[in-house]
Amino acid sequence: GEVSPDGRTIGLVYSAGNRPPEVYVSPYGRPAAVTRVTTSPSEEWTSHRWLDPQVITFPARDGKTLHARLYTPEMVGARRHASRPAVLFVHGAGYLQNAHKYWSSYYREYMFHHLLAARGYVVLDVDYRASAGYGRDWRTAIYRHMGGKDLADIVDGARHLARTQKVDAGRIGVYGGSYGGFITLMAMFTTPDVFAAGAALRPVTDWAHYNHSYTASILNVPQGDAEAYRRSSPIYFADGLKGALLICHGLVDVNVHAQDSIRLSQKLIELGKENWELALYPVEDHAFEEAASWTDEYTRILKLFENTLKPR
Repeated sequence: GEVSPDGRTIGLVYSAGNRPPEVYVSPYGRPAAVTRVTTSPSEEWTSHRWLDPQVITFPARDGKTLHARLYTPEMVGARRHASRPAVLFVHGAGYLQNAHKYWSSYYREYMFHHLLAARGYVVLDVDYRASAGYGRDWRTAIYRHMGGKDLADIVDGARHLARTQKVDAGRIGVYGGSYGGFITLMAMFTTPDVFAAGAALRPVTDWAHYNHSYTASILNVPQGDAEAYRRSSPIYFADGLKGALLICHGLVDVNVHAQDSIRLSQKLIELGKENWELALYPVEDHAFEEAASWTDEYTRILKLFENTLKPR
């Protein structure tokens, strides 16, 4: 919050899991007399009853406590079936935090998760190893092996849902963008019996080709630690693909270059893999800007999950 120059008024920003941030003001010393100043969403948006995801904890295989956002069909009034599909969402950057009770920067994904819940899916968004806000040991747990303990946390999330949410262990999908896309590929290639489908959006496929300013503190440098780069790069594990894979990438991505997905596509062709597809977006950078591109991408993700995770 901020205090006005005359010290009489406090300004603050407040949000919730299902309410975008708004600006409020309050006379100093009278916290009950709060007035909302802004109304950001449209009337159409506010007229919809958006679910409020539950922040949960569950144990990782090494005994650590994992935090996550949980979305269930019951939260939108849908019937709880005896056996249902699930989707694991993997946030990007590697070091963000998304298991909290305020409005998420992943607001598109939040709305997509609401849609999935309404269609009968359980969705879990895990703050996996290296996510921000959990201490130094948590952050450095992926040193020399990205796709190791962080992926293990995602797998543990899938198993937690199978144990506690009546999720069919054979009908679990995974998706994410950027670092989340990378983890999705590692999940599909190295734990193929856990995930039946995955959507990897703008993924890194070979860390040796990524920005060294990012990778050097985690994997060192390629010429000095080839082992760390190789075991952390999905392209070397592509032969493990069993489930259905969707790859989406903007052609003018200046962060994770589209060549990463194109090289992986060639690898999948050479391996004779058939259960995958690539969608390229000619005008899009790392973060899409055109509404039509976002719509196309999420339509493809939904179609992937509906075709592979729902009973025939």
